[in-house]
Amino acid sequence: MKTTAILAAAAAAALAGAASAQPAAPAPGGAGARPAAPAENPQRAPLLWKEEWKQNEGGKEGPLNLTGSVGNADLELKLYGPGAKLNMLGKNGDDGNPAHIFSGEATSQMAFAFHSKKGAADLSGLSRIRVNTKMSGLHRVYPIVKLANGDWYMADKAAGASTKDWVVEDIPFSDVRWYKLDIANVVTKGNPVDKIDLSKVDEIGFADIIPASGHGPGGWFDVGQIEVYGRAAK
Repeated sequence: MKTTAILAAAAAAALAGAASAQPAAPAPGGAGARPAAPAENPQRAPLLWKEEWKQNEGGKEGPLNLTGSVGNADLELKLYGPGAKLNMLGKNGDDGNPAHIFSGEATSQMAFAFHSKKGAADLSGLSRIRVNTKMSGLHRVYPIVKLANGDWYMADKAAGASTKDWVVEDIPFSDVRWYKLDIANVVTKGNPVDKIDLSKVDEIGFADIIPASGHGPGGWFDVGQIEVYGRAAK
């Protein structure tokens, strides 16, 4: 009996010591408390404008109409390059063949850009451009911007992930470097720069720096829906 009592007392003492060695739970919000989940970044830019094109009758291929093929009434479309030409084809609402522009008949490198009738865009911070494309050959489309001072720049990242199917891609403006762009000839000049003033952008679009090769496989771009995420410039 005496041995049993001694063993029981020893076990109780060991349990009490173990309990006292455990660290106290941190008070809510105090030191050692688990940090709260970060809130969504408040700098993320909202949708500024969207262009989905306006299909030709029956979705048939035909020359692009600079006014009639643009679906967003607030946007003005301009083409650049010595041999710039675009056709319109596809159908609105058809994911497999959406209304889109096709560059196969362009005879030089070319660019297209939109000017908003509502005014300049602020593409600073977490602004980005989203585009739905399908490519042929080595063609890609690079975002381009016209700044308030009239200078043009082209980003060093391009869209054009697939030659097999339509792919939607985002290009964040905060993640790119910029080349000065000779817009008349659609060629870059000099070395890239890390930052440009995107607080007032007058035109936004894309450039393809490879001449097209006509219909059929070889070299052209298809561009469908375009979305720009930014803010109206102050």
